[in-house]
Amino acid sequence: MAPTPQERRAARHLGSETGTPAVRRGPSGGRKKPITVDAIIDTALGIVAGEGYEALTMRRLATALETGPSSLYAHVVNKEDLDELLIGRLSSAIDLPAPDPHRWREQILDVCTQLRDQYRRYPGISRAAFAAAPTNQDTLRVGEGLLTLVLAGGADPQTAAWATDALMLYVNAYSLEVSMVDSRANRAGGDWVAGRDELQDRLKALPDTFPNTKRYATELTAGSSHDRFSFTIELMLDGLPA
Repeated sequence: MAPTPQERRAARHLGSETGTPAVRRGPSGGRKKPITVDAIIDTALGIVAGEGYEALTMRRLATALETGPSSLYAHVVNKEDLDELLIGRLSSAIDLPAPDPHRWREQILDVCTQLRDQYRRYPGISRAAFAAAPTNQDTLRVGEGLLTLVLAGGADPQTAAWATDALMLYVNAYSLEVSMVDSRANRAGGDWVAGRDELQDRLKALPDTFPNTKRYATELTAGSSHDRFSFTIELMLDGLPA
């Protein structure tokens, strides 16, 4: 008897899924590639890369695979399960270093940057990582790696645990914000999102009830988004007791 979707999900989390493909039915079934978990993930990521995460639905995915939604549910429980698979796939590409007590800060920044860059390839996909406790082993591997690096810096276990959660939450939020800004700019033809010079001029033109905002308009608008990303990670690490 074929395993249920719930049993498939449990097997994936235990690292024991066999990935048995679903047989296509119908006149053209023999001419199409079998549906597998990897095929589902590949196709879903293709949709997100081209159209953004909001475009990804089970029906849209089934259409791209030239099948019906019921065929997908032989492999995934629901959209939330698919989200776990997508984040797990991206997490599997992260290179985790052996912890070095002398370079732990640099190593943490590198891991966070890798994760950010993975999310940036697929607009809005970090939304899938919110409000979900990671149970996929590939996702947990990144959490384990970050936790190990924070511990290597000398933080106590409780501080290290919460710091790891905060770091991953910031990477998710940063990636989502950037994708939303890019999406808004694309929809509005680039006219809606103010550039740095325009934003700086707006701040300097504020009434005197905003004295510091006017005075430090240059500082408030300085740096690239990547500069701000690195600054924030470093700022968070500064707060860790070594």
